[in-house]
Amino acid sequence: MDPSEVEFLAEKEVVKIIPNFSLDKIYLIGGDLGPFNPGLPVDVPVWLALNLKQRQKCRILPPEWMDVDKLEDVREMERKEESFTPPPSPYYMELTKLLLNHASDNIPKADEIRTLVKDIWDTRIAKLRLSADSFISQQEAHAKLDNLTLMEINTTRSFLLDSLNCMFKLRSNMQPGSGTGKALDY
Repeated sequence: MDPSEVEFLAEKEVVKIIPNFSLDKIYLIGGDLGPFNPGLPVDVPVWLALNLKQRQKCRILPPEWMDVDKLEDVREMERKEESFTPPPSPYYMELTKLLLNHASDNIPKADEIRTLVKDIWDTRIAKLRLSADSFISQQEAHAKLDNLTLMEINTTRSFLLDSLNCMFKLRSNMQPGSGTGKALDY
C-alpha cells in the first residue's frame, strides 16, 4: 500500500461542514448524507467536504483534535513517553495535509497546527526507527507495536521487511545441520 492509497482511506473520515446551500438527503452506497441547510452543521466524509469547499459551497469545521492546545499536549506526551501514545486521529497526518492544503482559510492557526503535526510525526517516526533498530539488534523474532497509524507503518514497512528477511537468511545459515558449512546463496 502506498501513501496515496492511505490518503484515499483517510478521505472516508467524517468532518463537519457548514453548507451555504439547500439540498435534501443524498442516498449513497456508503450511507445517507444530509439534509443540507444553509448555516446548519452536517457530518460528511472528507472527500465530499473538499469537493464542496473547492466549489465554494461550504465551510469546513476543523476536527476536534485539530486544535493547537490539544496538539501541544499530544506532542509533549509523545516526547515524554517511551512507547507510542495514541495518535490524535488514525489519519492525523493525511487529514492535516488534505484540510490545510485545501481549506486552510477555514482552520484557525493553520500554520501552528501544521508545525505541531509535523513535530508529532517526526517524534513518532524517530521512535519507530529506534524501536526497529533495537528489535533488529536484539535479534527478536516478533514485536508488538501499538498505537501506530497506517501511514507510519507504511513508512517503515520496506526497511523492516528487508531487515527481517536478512535476519532470517543469516539465522538459517548458522543453524546446525544446515549443510556442510557452505553459505547458502539466496
